Amino acid sequence: MADKINLMVLFGGQSEEHEVSLMSCESLLKNIDVYKYNVYSVGITKKGQWRLFEGDYELIGKNQWEAFSKRIVFPGDPSFGGFFLLDDPAKVYPVEVVFPVIHGPLAEDGTIQGLFELANVPYVGCSVASSALCMDKWLTKAVFLANDIPCCKYMLFFRDDVTCKPEKTIQKIKENFTYPVFVKPSNLGSSVGISKAKDDKSLLDALIEAGKHDRKILVEEFIDCREIECSVIGNDDPIASLPGEIIPSNEFYDYNAKYLDGKSTLIIPAHLDQKKTNEIKQLAIRAYKALDCSGMARVDFFLEKGTGRVLVSEINTIPGFTNVSMFPKLLNASGIAYSELIGKLIELAIERKKKGA
Repeated sequence: MADKINLMVLFGGQSEEHEVSLMSCESLLKNIDVYKYNVYSVGITKKGQWRLFEGDYELIGKNQWEAFSKRIVFPGDPSFGGFFLLDDPAKVYPVEVVFPVIHGPLAEDGTIQGLFELANVPYVGCSVASSALCMDKWLTKAVFLANDIPCCKYMLFFRDDVTCKPEKTIQKIKENFTYPVFVKPSNLGSSVGISKAKDDKSLLDALIEAGKHDRKILVEEFIDCREIECSVIGNDDPIASLPGEIIPSNEFYDYNAKYLDGKSTLIIPAHLDQKKTNEIKQLAIRAYKALDCSGMARVDFFLEKGTGRVLVSEINTIPGFTNVSMFPKLLNASGIAYSELIGKLIELAIERKKKGA
């Protein structure tokens, strides 16, 4: 039997999506092939400490893992070839590939990927540049527009616009859009900080809320639509899953509807004719390639009611891996089981590293 691959699964992080990462990681660890991989579960606390956890995986999902962990150091120096315990630097735990199951800023935005590049270790998911582009919704849309990929109309504002000249900011928005509009932080995921504004007061509240999470704020037109998602995996020759549809339990697919109330409905596959299914799959791959994605991503769409127009909303480079997450469910419906998916993503990471991509 071939030697096991030393795999570091990284979870937690300092972003507001910390708890989502814990749920994703628990699901992934419970489905990984322990006969193929020697797994190190490493969590990053909200204060930024890296800690090795060797206990029951359910404690990760319950956010009770820290008390049973040991602090480690994962250096960017490639000569180490892994990490060591802070209290025992003589012993190095070898790492051959990293699987980051960690969402939001300082993780999904190219930051952590840069560390892996410095350490010269393969990692699952998109490159530094691709991760950074996809994390920033404003930059994502700029790439879409440059590549004739349809997306909704939007405006960019900065936190200072709201703080220093709120009336002027609101007036600019009203000159370009009619209510309702969506307001969101440019650099965040899991629907954190997103609001639907229906009048001047709720718009100001939404701008202030988004500004708490990021200095860049996006205002987007309201689209009366169905929310469609498509999973994509691969490097130079990616494949797209069957599309799925979300029927949110709330007015829109916010954080509560995604992770907490358990009442949102996932329709897999989405009820679409073959022509529309193919259009969405092809557009998902176009968007994936335009942003130079690799490994994996989930592409989110708006399917406008009445017109049938398809718009790309955003791309998530480290999508959720929870037991209710669309990314693994869509691929499962497309013939790739959860445990098989984990192995494929690790293989793609190693393949990309070998090619020097």
